[in-house]
Amino acid sequence: MSTIQINTISFVIPCYRSEQTIEAVILEVDNTMKELGRYEHEIILVNDASPDNTFSVIRKLCEENSHIIGINLAKNFGQHAALMAGFHYAKGDVVVCLDDDGQTPADEVGKLIAKLEAGFDVVYARYATKKHSAFRNMGSKVNELMTRVMLKKPKELYISSYFAVRRFVLEDMLKYQNSYPYVIGLVLRATKNITNVDVKHREREIGTSGYTLKKLLGLWFNGFTAFSIIPLRIATVLGCSVAILGFLYGIYTILKKILQPDILMGFSSLMSGLMFIGGMLMIMLGIIGEYIGRIYISLNNSPQYVVRELIGTDQVGNKS
Repeated sequence: MSTIQINTISFVIPCYRSEQTIEAVILEVDNTMKELGRYEHEIILVNDASPDNTFSVIRKLCEENSHIIGINLAKNFGQHAALMAGFHYAKGDVVVCLDDDGQTPADEVGKLIAKLEAGFDVVYARYATKKHSAFRNMGSKVNELMTRVMLKKPKELYISSYFAVRRFVLEDMLKYQNSYPYVIGLVLRATKNITNVDVKHREREIGTSGYTLKKLLGLWFNGFTAFSIIPLRIATVLGCSVAILGFLYGIYTILKKILQPDILMGFSSLMSGLMFIGGMLMIMLGIIGEYIGRIYISLNNSPQYVVRELIGTDQVGNKS
């Protein structure tokens, strides 16, 4: 595997409720890059309409540091849309994404960069033990299963929010213009030359995770409706299976009536069958409706994100 030359690195950090943590993350990134010594770097902070004073802190950081770019989104579009917004302004040979809460160790970014220089296209940080809440860990496990089944992710590949990608992968990801970006799906469709490096996951010192059940469900729907038709195939298989079961049960009922004509056919079994078939039909129609709805929204050019304000745009020219 051939080595590659990396000169500049862009850090993209989506921010939400991080007014008390983001400054420490930036300081750690800067100190780490100073220690590595041989790279230029920029930091792109994307405020995803945080309800606290996160963007005020970002503004202050941008005013004090010429290598920091601040992006303020007009409303909460979600983590993956915030990442896409940051990607559009990244100029580095490599883009590194990490969290705003300090749990992803910025001081270990050298491990990710070293793997890229060894010839890999994408590197994901892997944690032996995650310090997230039980709810967040459960969501990660479901997401892991979903990406394996729906997106054909290799079983041995660990996916996390701390990762680094080469420029050509980023350029391919930016071609995606639809309303529901899912970064993992975009990475997996661009390359299979992906690896992991082991890093330590830290305890959250301040605040709680911004991921709610609603946001996790929305993320999963994005993943399997934007990049896979497997749910439609599952619906087809289930429909065929129910139809076969219904046919066999009909034959059983007829034979039972012929062999035992005095037995009354049960109303409860009839209603049970109707409820089961009706429920399956509603699920299948819901899945189809989800696809059609997303197609409709995409055809109406619904944006991935809307930028309310940019700070530090001297670093990105006149890009809008």
